[in-house]
Amino acid sequence: MPAHARPPLPTPSQTVGPFYGYALPFPRGGEVAPDGHPDTLTLHGYVYDGAGQPVPDALIETWQPAPDGSLTGAPGSLRRDPVTGRAIGRDGVAFTGFGRVPTDADGHWAVRTLPPGGVSYLSIAVFARGLLHHLYTRAYVVDEPGDALLGSLDADRRATLIARSEAPRTFRFDIRLQGTGETVFLEFP
Repeated sequence: MPAHARPPLPTPSQTVGPFYGYALPFPRGGEVAPDGHPDTLTLHGYVYDGAGQPVPDALIETWQPAPDGSLTGAPGSLRRDPVTGRAIGRDGVAFTGFGRVPTDADGHWAVRTLPPGGVSYLSIAVFARGLLHHLYTRAYVVDEPGDALLGSLDADRRATLIARSEAPRTFRFDIRLQGTGETVFLEFP
């Protein structure tokens, strides 16, 4: 059959991925805090599917303000080698407020960052197999009684947004895509 007569192959936007697993992660993507910063905290957890199984090929993005509350961040999360063009990751000095990490074979993810200023949460986007559109949520590192979103939820739903303190400066935030204990996901118009 001549090439022009063959039907076109599906593109990534016409199929269910995870195509992002090869192109979007970058070295040190979870190292949001500058190297050696004394206020660094770790936010980590697992991504689970509706059957309670870990999702080994999800991608987690985090955004947050700097500790002073500013939203500008430093440019340059993704650095490239000027000779090869290959992604080499962060510079280890600038705080950008942005992190991107894949889950490992056990569905685990982690970011090292600084406390968000002006708010008590990190914004999170979840990309995972079977999702045609990514999901948005928040991980609260402080249970903020005056927060409008938290205040609008019953106790069980509210608990899905609160990161549990495990140790000094270490918080666990599991993401459940469906089923019992499903994480609260946000919709933006």
